[in-house]
Order: sequence, then structure tokens, then C-alpha cells
Amino acid sequence: MIPSALLCHFEAPTWLLFSSNIPPLIYYSHLPVILLSLVISIFIFSRNRRGLPNQIIFFTVLSFCSWVFLDSIFWASNRSDVIMFVWSLQILIEPLVHIGTFYLVYNLVLKQDVSFRTKVFWGLLYLPIIVLVPTKYILSGFDISTCLSSETLISYYTYVLEIFTTGCIIAFSVLRYLEAKSRDKKKEIVLIGLGAILFLLAFSWGAITGSFTEDWNLAQYGLFGMPVFIGFLAYTIVKFRTFNIKLIGAQVLVLALFGLIASILFITSVDYIRVVTAITLIPVFIFGLLLIRGVRREVEQRERIEKLAKELGAANERLKELDQLKSEFVSLATHQIRGPITAIKGYASLMLEGDYGAVPESIKQPIETIAQSSGALAGIVQDFLDVSRIEQGRMKYEFTAFDLSKLVYDVAEELSPTIERKGLKIKLDVQQSITVEADKGKLRQVIENLIDNALKYTPQGFIYLTLTRAEGNIARLTIKDTGVGIKKETLPKLFQKFSRAEDASKANMLGTGLGLYVARQLIEAQKGRVFAESEGEGKGSTFSVELPLKM
Repeated sequence: MIPSALLCHFEAPTWLLFSSNIPPLIYYSHLPVILLSLVISIFIFSRNRRGLPNQIIFFTVLSFCSWVFLDSIFWASNRSDVIMFVWSLQILIEPLVHIGTFYLVYNLVLKQDVSFRTKVFWGLLYLPIIVLVPTKYILSGFDISTCLSSETLISYYTYVLEIFTTGCIIAFSVLRYLEAKSRDKKKEIVLIGLGAILFLLAFSWGAITGSFTEDWNLAQYGLFGMPVFIGFLAYTIVKFRTFNIKLIGAQVLVLALFGLIASILFITSVDYIRVVTAITLIPVFIFGLLLIRGVRREVEQRERIEKLAKELGAANERLKELDQLKSEFVSLATHQIRGPITAIKGYASLMLEGDYGAVPESIKQPIETIAQSSGALAGIVQDFLDVSRIEQGRMKYEFTAFDLSKLVYDVAEELSPTIERKGLKIKLDVQQSITVEADKGKLRQVIENLIDNALKYTPQGFIYLTLTRAEGNIARLTIKDTGVGIKKETLPKLFQKFSRAEDASKANMLGTGLGLYVARQLIEAQKGRVFAESEGEGKGSTFSVELPLKM
């Protein structure tokens, strides 16, 4: 039991906080402020726990709420030891609120952390308070008649530090406002800076006035600065997405309205009801207007989005119709073009073979060029025709079991003269009797396409074909070349329609970017996959085809 000589003249509090000694507006100015500030700061912090501004505001508000909670105990307690202890903690915490507010303003305005030197500077300013608070040089004694601690002159260092911090925020905000280029940035600086300055001025004014006049009733009104600051922050969040939190506006405003209205319940004297209600109606009216504007804007945006969605749906339907018409046109056009091209290629081949008599040497080379060009053009037409069939869902597959090893040998033997004519070598490493179930014609088309692709982009060296059994009952065919290679950034989009490497036209002018797209579609339709690998430009490339083995 504590001696009665160390107890103040009023009775002990209930549950540490509730006492008849507390002024009428203490609960109104303390508990709702704690509740509202904590809820909003926790909400912001939970949206991005790693975000520096989220961490700073949570720390600052937590420090402030701790100070307010301790202040509630200070007003309710009648024990001198409790009051001295709580008062010391308040002196220790109060500068943290100011320094945290400066840190928050700095981070929100510049979008960056303060330098290490700046942190050391503020740490050194705060260090004397940490050292002196446990000693008699801050609180020298206790006056039982007034139930207040006796502060020394050194304790005023805390208020000097608080005034200095507020001055730094004012100077920083003004300088950044003058340096800002955009109107929105200037407005953001004004909102953040003004909210912080009003909060700290109100907070410091109450404490400093109480120290000099010993009328601590005035200090309670300074706590209303925190809801004002929270209000400025809430508007900044809604207006500028300061914390990158979506859909926070309405929630913050509803919480603010709830806190303001619920705070009336904490008034202990009926005499203050009208005054407090009138004061409360002002922010309720402001927040209500902001909420109405936000809801109205959301409704308008939703109606606009619904209208755009309908228009987009209609446009998509029209695009589908146009795409269908395009596919039909391409299919018809390629059918009509393929006939004459095939005829040109056929007649050129017959002329080279001597079916129309001996060919003079002077025109033999031009005829070979005609045959090669018409063959390449026929391949392009076939690619367009295949794309059209794939898009229309008209591509048909005939699955049969066959020896893939023999197919690879046949294709390699067929293309060997063309490869050797270009001065390249072809190497084979094929395991025997690898059976797959697939469309033999389509698979031949893919293999020919990949070898032809390697031929076009390999100026010198060799083309290396391997066929092996891979893990997972997979047949893997790889076609490796020593050609121009592929950039890493090109690989992900290589099999897309009409996609070509940036410098592909230097090696092959006739490419369309459809061959590899068709190859992937044909292989994937047969439950396989095709992919490309390359170490970079000038280092060749490797194309692989994987198909399930026939078990």
C-alpha cells in the first residue's frame, strides 16, 4: 500500500482510466482520437507492411497514441509514483512524435529515405532526453497539493526540440513547394505539410502552454490536431494515391465519420453536449461531402465502364466477323495463287531435267533461280493457308503409328543436296526404332520447315540433327545450327504469328514469321511441344521437337 501522504486528494481510478477527477472533455479528446488514429494507421500499414511511408506513419501514430493513453492515466491516477512514471514516459515519447512526423513528410514529398547523416543528426538531438529522463534533471519532484510533477529548466529542452522540428517541416515544405514543377505536386506538398504543421503546433501548444501556465486542461485540446492530420492524409491518399492503396477513400471517410460520431458518447458532462455536437458536425459535414462526391464519381465511372464494355463487346464481335472474313479471303486467295506457283515450279523443274530438250548454259542459272524462288513462294503460300485453316478450325489430322527415325532419315536425305549446294554439312545422330503416333505428313512439314529455317540463317558451318528417347517416354528431335543465333529478348516471342528477329531480314528477305507459328500449332495439336534455345547472336540456335512415344 502506498502511504496516504503520497496520494492526491481525489479517489483512485477504476480500470486505470476512469475517474471523477478527469475534466469533462478528456475522454472526448483522448479515446476517440486513439481509436480513429490507430484504425486508419493499421489499415494503411496492413496494405503494404514493407513500404517505408506505411511503416513511418504506423510508428508515428503508435507513438502518439501511446502518449495519449499515458496522458489518460496521468489525469485519472491519484498516485504520485504513477504520475511521475507516466510523465517521464510522455517526455520520452513526445519528441518521437515530432521527429516521426518530419520523417513522414520528408518521405512522402521526396519519395525517398533520409540519409544516414540525417538520421544520426536527429538521433544526437534526441539522445540527451534518453539520458536525462531517468534522472532528477528533468522532473525534480512532486507537488502533492496540485498533484503535478515539478519540471526543471532542462526539461524545456524537449519543447525546444519540438519547436525546432516543426520549424524544419515548415522550411522543408516551403522549399519543396517552390521547387515543385507541377500543380498537383504543389498541392500534395501543401496538404501534407499543412496537415503536419497544424498537428504539431496544436500538440506542442497544449503541452508548452501547460508547462508555463500549469493549466494542463488546455493540453487536451491540442490532441485534436491528430484527427486533423489524419484527415489531411486521408484526402491526400484519395487524391494522389500517396500510399498506392486502391479503394481506400470511401473506407477512410466512413471510419472518420464513425469515429467523430462515436466520440460524442465519451462526453461526461451534459453541459458540453451542444458545443461538442456543433464542433463535431463541421468535420462530419466535410467528410460527408467528400464521401458523397466519391460515391457519385464511382457510380459515374461504373456507368462509363459499362457503356465502354458494351461498345467493346460490339467491337469485338465485329472484329471476329472481320477476322473470319479475312481468314476466308486468305484461304481463297492462297488456293488461287498456289496453282500458278506450283505450275511455274513444275515447269521450271521439267526444263532443268531436260524434258523439253537441252537447256543452254546461258539460261540454266535463271531457270534454277525461278525454280528456287517459286518453291520458296509456294512455302509461304502454304504457311498462309495453314494459318487460315488453324484459325478457322479446319485443320485435319490423321494420326498413325510410324517410325520417326526413318522419317528423319528420309527428310535429311531429301534436303541434303540443297544443304550441300549452299556449302553446309549435315550431321545425323538418330536412335533407331523410335515410334510415335502422330500425323506423319504434318510432322514431315514441321521437320522440313525447321531444317529449312536453319538453312536460311546459317551462312557457314553445319546443321546437326539428333533424335533420342528422353525421360518421360518422350521422343526428342533437335535441329542445331551454327548460324546467326537468336537474341534472348527475341526467344519468348519467336513462335508468335508474324514474329521475326530484328535482323532476320538480313539473312532471309522472304520470311513472313509464320513458319514457326504454324510449326508450334501443328506440334501442340499432336500433344507435343516445340521450343528454341540460343546462347545469343552469332552462337547458333537449337530447335527441339518433343512428342510422346507410342507405347
